[in-house]
Amino acid sequence: MMIFTDDLRRQLNITGTDDDVLLADKILAASEWVSLYTGIPMPSVPPDPTDPPGPTLPPAACIPAPVKEAVRLIAAHLYANREASLVGVTAQTLPFGVLDLLTPYTPFVCG
Repeated sequence: MMIFTDDLRRQLNITGTDDDVLLADKILAASEWVSLYTGIPMPSVPPDPTDPPGPTLPPAACIPAPVKEAVRLIAAHLYANREASLVGVTAQTLPFGVLDLLTPYTPFVCG
């Protein structure tokens, strides 16, 4: 994965590991969303040296820091807002700043 559950636990200030499977699902969903938005292929699991050769993905270390931060923000948002609607809370579709972090990496940016 581009970021791991321990990264997201730190982002969310979670100390236990009870929700690690759920956190991993949120990371995967966020990574895929960012990949579709930017066109940057995201490694979804750590590479396994026994796997046959396939499409080359950039190593996680080559993913720009703002893109990783966007994945953290989206995954944290998905984890914190797991209900279809929240009473008494102003909802937003994406966490503040995500599109600002990703815009320089989108293929349709003019410039």
